[in-house]
Amino acid sequence: MKALENLSDTITVNYENKPCYDIVLSDGFDRLSEELKKFHIENKRLCIITESNVGPLYAEELKSFIVPYCKEVIIHQFPAGEANKNVETVKEIYKTLIEHQFDRNDMLLALGGGVTGDITGFAAATYLRGIDFVQIPTTLLAQVDSSIGGKTGVDFKAYKNMVGAFYMPKLVYMNLSTLNSLSEREYLSGMGEIIKHGLIRDKEYFRWMCDNSDLIMAKDYQTLKKMIFVSCNIKRAVVENDPKEKGERAILNFGHTIGHAIEKLKNFTLLHGECVAIGLSAASYISLRKGNITKEEYENIHSAIRAFKLPIITEGIKAEEVVAATFNDKKMDSGVIKFIVLESIGNAVIDRSISSDLLLEAAKSVIKS
Repeated sequence: MKALENLSDTITVNYENKPCYDIVLSDGFDRLSEELKKFHIENKRLCIITESNVGPLYAEELKSFIVPYCKEVIIHQFPAGEANKNVETVKEIYKTLIEHQFDRNDMLLALGGGVTGDITGFAAATYLRGIDFVQIPTTLLAQVDSSIGGKTGVDFKAYKNMVGAFYMPKLVYMNLSTLNSLSEREYLSGMGEIIKHGLIRDKEYFRWMCDNSDLIMAKDYQTLKKMIFVSCNIKRAVVENDPKEKGERAILNFGHTIGHAIEKLKNFTLLHGECVAIGLSAASYISLRKGNITKEEYENIHSAIRAFKLPIITEGIKAEEVVAATFNDKKMDSGVIKFIVLESIGNAVIDRSISSDLLLEAAKSVIKS
């Protein structure tokens, strides 16, 4: 399988046809200081931005590795949870940076999951009109998805990621050992995005993860490293071709239109990857109804989702509410939803012709009545 050949521990992401930042895979924080030295941190103040679940586990350890090599290291911690992914949290970051006299020469380090990465990236993009930042994702979901590609942002009221900016990190550093501190549910949430990567771009990778589900569930290090490397490489290839989501990058939203609607309607009681998994089921249903995939392939997708203990249905909401919520999604384009469907397993395309009736049918397929 080509995707699993010639693996290394570093992936370079290009932006506008030039090397922009590296994704580094490691089993600890010890390599981070060497990576940061490339940015001449001896004259920089660094602020580790983290949240109340991750901070107590890793912030001081991370600080100990880098404090000998820079001017100053401070830690800013905010309350964990999607409910705090808002402008008020960003304001508190601005306050900390101002009080510690951070300037454009300094740097932010995002230590945590997707919420932390998105908030820190947005703060970096907007503080003094731009300050360098580094992604240090500690969840599987953030490692394979939100830390790559430069999307930053916060939620606005009930609307997910409605305010944000495209702003590239200087480095993405992944300490894979942090995955051992995750609960099973939090860890497996990341598999929603990983299954998606196989479905949209690499059929053989999709088969590989199904064949290796036991090792993935057991967090076998070498298997995880292979999986994360391939998923990061898939996302890298897509975002390099379309860094600001003008076209092809939209395929990364496979499963997300209905998934985001469910996430909002369930008041974020389901994890993002769980909602993506339900959205994958709904989008696969539409792909089946359009004749793009067979019933057997549709069932194989369900089997893969179940193998990683992710849901394919939910309850307590109405299908009509889900369809209505999709029309408030930021993926709208001139009043038309850019829905992502499978042309075949391993090949996703943008479809602007999905009717409200078919959306409703798909929503009903994933909602227990």
